[in-house]
Order: sequence, then C-alpha cells, then structure tokens
Amino acid sequence: MPYLNITEVDSAVTSLATAYPATSELIDLPEPSVEGRACHALRIGSAPAGTKDCAVLIGGVHAREWGSCEILVHFAADLLEAYATGTGLGYGGTHFTSDQVRKIVDELELVVFPLVNPDGRLYSQTVAPMWRKNRDPVNSGGDPARIGVDINRNYDFLFDFTQAFDPSAPVQVSADPASEVYQGPSPFSEPETRNVRWLLDAHPRTRWFVDVHSYSDDMLTNWGDDENQSQYKDQNFLNHVFDHRRGLGSGRYGEYIPKGDADDCVVLAEQFCAAVQGVGGRTYTPKSGFHLYPTCGTSDDYAYARHFADPDQGPILGFTVEWGDQAGGFHPPWRDMKRDILDVDAGLVQFCLTAL
Repeated sequence: MPYLNITEVDSAVTSLATAYPATSELIDLPEPSVEGRACHALRIGSAPAGTKDCAVLIGGVHAREWGSCEILVHFAADLLEAYATGTGLGYGGTHFTSDQVRKIVDELELVVFPLVNPDGRLYSQTVAPMWRKNRDPVNSGGDPARIGVDINRNYDFLFDFTQAFDPSAPVQVSADPASEVYQGPSPFSEPETRNVRWLLDAHPRTRWFVDVHSYSDDMLTNWGDDENQSQYKDQNFLNHVFDHRRGLGSGRYGEYIPKGDADDCVVLAEQFCAAVQGVGGRTYTPKSGFHLYPTCGTSDDYAYARHFADPDQGPILGFTVEWGDQAGGFHPPWRDMKRDILDVDAGLVQFCLTAL
C-alpha cells in the first residue's frame, strides 16, 4: 500500500463515519484550506457528543511528513473496527483487550483530524517532496520560494518571539516568508490553524491534545519555549517582566507548569513510549518540547496555554509525537512506514487508556 493522497485521506475519514454511525461522526471544519479544499475530522465515541472528556488528535500539519495522516487514519479505523467486532487490538508485542477498547470508546470522546494541511501535502506529493508549509501566497511578493506559512508556528503562543526570547536563543521560528519556519503575519492568520482552534472551542471538554509529526522518535510534552519549573507561578509566558530571557534553558527563566500537570504529562508520555517499545523494541524518548529545540507558536503549547490566558477554559495537556528517525526520513519506504504506524498507534491507544 502506498502513501495516501489527499483525496484518499479525506475519503477514509468520510468512509469511517459512514461505516460506523453508532460510534463516529463526520465533522465538517468551518474553513476551507487556502486553496479552497474542504477539511474533515472524525468524532469517535459511543456516548452523546460533549458528555465525556475529549482528546483531540491532529496530523498532516507539515506537508512533507506524509505518514502522520496514515497513522491517524489507521488509529481511528482500528478502534472503530475492534469496538464493533468486540475484539482486542494487537500491535506486535503490545496487546489491548476488547474491554480496553470498549473502555476508550465508551468513556472518552476522540476527535481525529488526520489532514490539517491538504494543500501542502498535495504540493509535497506531486511537486516538491520536502515542502513543509501551507500554500498561502499572500506574503510571497510573487516569489515561489516565499509561498507558505509554517502552520505549527502560527498559533497564539509567544508569537512576538523577538520580544519574548533572549536574542541569542536558538528558537526555531522566523518572520521571513522565505524560511521553512515562517510564522505568518499574525497568530491564526491561516485557515488551517483556525480550524484547529475551532475544534478546541467546539469541544470544551478537551483535556488532551496530540499533534503527530516526524521525525526523532520522541513524545514531547509542554513546554517548548524553555525549561519547565513548578516553583515560581509568576514566571510564565504572560509576564512581560521576563521578556528577552526565554529560550536558553540556563536558569535565567523557566516556564511555569503546575506540578500536577507536569507529573501527568510525564506519566502519559512514558506510557506512550512503553507501548511503542512493546511493539517491536523501538525506543521513543519522553521529554519536553524545549529539549528538542526551543519553539513558539506551536499547537501543543497553544492548547495548554489557553487555560492560563483564560481560566474559564479547561486545562488541556499538550503533546507532540515525533515518529520515525533520520534513517527513514520524512518518507520512509512503505515497509518501514507500516512499522511506524504500528508503533505509534500502539502508543496512542495506551495514551488514551492512561488518560482515563
């Protein structure tokens, strides 16, 4: 089986909603992509919508990371089929019973959005395989090399990076449209990020958020801008006293995270990694996003930051899966991608069980 094209990804989501009407529902996202493509997500759960705590899982954000879509499509299909047939799930050496499958579908609400960036994926699969961004031309000045925004730098979290970070911090973001990590002109300037925000707004019982990317064999947790700390509550992204000090991990600054949240993040990430290892021995590393590299404007930190900026919103623990390794790159041979799908889907099933 080759990688899915964008029509096949969307068709898979639509077909699952049709095949399992008792436990799934198609979600029409409110905004088309930059090039006008409709986007769809899938709600999974046997209980009425909005009555259970929710986990939102997204993928297909960076165009060249092809396998993220397949991981989420297979994850959704596995859960729905196993629930319908009353069977368990097996991923290599990691197994889940039928009761565990039923527990997830009965006691959680899952929202799976496999293809956030259809325009970019199409361009990557047909023109430029290493394309990362979306295809927004508005700030390109007619230069093809300056088309597009990095969707995973376009969220409203420390968007003014020149003010937020120490000038010498190696933060992976840029205000230059020619850069692969161009953040865009303003937070949520792109319809793709606005669709993700809409999903979080439309599912107020969301408590967990997972963004599936590649590659580095990691399970990343909040925060991405600096080291975590749970001692000084006022040392946080909202406090401008700490501007120009973030991003070095040198003790000058630490991003506040309540100890309970920090502990929960560690347990969820560790359980994800343990399930991955059980499949076939692959080792994933649980760590904060900052320990990959310092970032801002990312989906997982935005999801978690919402509660700090507006206490009326429930807290959402944010995670980013970085599947695969340098040897496989962004487009592993399909035989290797099948292994990655098994690894990550086992991790996601265990993540859901641990969340409960």
